[in-house]
Amino acid sequence: MTGDKARPHEERLQQLGVTTKLFRDALDQAASDARMCTAFDAPSMPGITFWSRTNRYLAEQLTDPKEQTPVWKYTTRDSILRVVHPTGSHAITAVSGAGGVGDTDRKVRSKNPKGRVMAQLVEDNVRFERGGQTVIGSRDEFEFGGELDAMPLWFLLYGRTEDGRLVAELSHPVKMEGKYVNEWSERIPLFTGEDPGFDLALLDSPDDDGNGDDLDFEVRSKKTT
Repeated sequence: MTGDKARPHEERLQQLGVTTKLFRDALDQAASDARMCTAFDAPSMPGITFWSRTNRYLAEQLTDPKEQTPVWKYTTRDSILRVVHPTGSHAITAVSGAGGVGDTDRKVRSKNPKGRVMAQLVEDNVRFERGGQTVIGSRDEFEFGGELDAMPLWFLLYGRTEDGRLVAELSHPVKMEGKYVNEWSERIPLFTGEDPGFDLALLDSPDDDGNGDDLDFEVRSKKTT
């Protein structure tokens, strides 16, 4: 996408505090790491690596004061890796997509099933769409309080075309069918890249085990005597 067609998308990305280059760099670095997996790794390892490293490199860029001012925040709460805009206006997470990723003339959905926490976040997105609400809170509220759950969430959707090329878009989910996110209020195509060389959507999080349930347990420190 170039010229006049790309300009409105770049302007919208600027409003959201991000750029196409930011996402391309994160996805390219993640693909490079995932290609280090071999046949001796677990079959799902390339997909998990790509998902995790995409979120990691996105966070590293946005939380680096040398690259970003003011810096974003980062959280792994509820096993959902999210970067949070400095104003608390929205958050972004990277997940794999299926269908016409990057092509707004085609339908797209999340590649893998999502659990109850993600379902609630998507449902809340509808409420923000209708009310035009923006959430602003303190650092502690972002990381530990209810404001994080009530914050509009965007998906960095990535996928692989039939001819193997990497495609991506930034989209705002508003509805799920079953355990899959399949409706969006806004979709912003990003780019079409080179073939990553592996099936990047085998699994996009450790707890996407087919039933779409989120992990629900508490980690406690071992008592010492």
